[in-house]
Amino acid sequence: MVSAPAASSRASGQAPLLGIGQVLARLQPEFPELTPSKLRFLEEQRLVAPARTAAGYRKFSVSDVERITVVLSMQRDHYLPLKVIRTHLEAIDAGETPALPGATSAAAFLAGARRFRRDELIRQAGATASLLDDAVSASLLPAAEYYGDDALGVLRSLVALRAVGIEPRHLRGVRAAAEREAALVERAIAPSRRADAADKARALEQGQELARHLDAVHASVVRASLGRLAR
Repeated sequence: MVSAPAASSRASGQAPLLGIGQVLARLQPEFPELTPSKLRFLEEQRLVAPARTAAGYRKFSVSDVERITVVLSMQRDHYLPLKVIRTHLEAIDAGETPALPGATSAAAFLAGARRFRRDELIRQAGATASLLDDAVSASLLPAAEYYGDDALGVLRSLVALRAVGIEPRHLRGVRAAAEREAALVERAIAPSRRADAADKARALEQGQELARHLDAVHASVVRASLGRLAR
């Protein structure tokens, strides 16, 4: 027996509510890291509020699934912490139109996170197929069927760098440095990564926060190094 929200959904002709397994079947092809525990963790963090059956089972609406997609896309493509995502989604729920860090509109995510096929990514970035291939070879971008806004930003930057003679192969050191920094973060959060999936999700959240701090330090060091040109 389902709760009132689920029953009213059927009676009104709306799309039927989905169980956790059905939500995973829809979203795991794009977000393979999504697990039942991660869904429960997102609920715990007040990012989604599924209905419940009389027996206590979670039931997700189409809008719940869209919201989960938004949250996971923000995490993956923009490395935003869940508390930032929650604040912005709450502002959207309140009728506001806030901008996320990086001047990305949160409303745009609610309309659906942008996904690009390979040819669309190349066209949107003003790039060439060979540049994308070179970026993949240099491990600056993954070999994927679909790409997000983060990949679009990277490829646009590579277009600008190629214009002054800086090729993806010249940036292999960037990848190596990033992997060293990732190893630092992994060691830092290792004590928090227990067997429980919710603990792993919390550790990932902490790791993304540490990554943002590393980005700030890296940008400052680069700016300081470039400052020597003005001397």
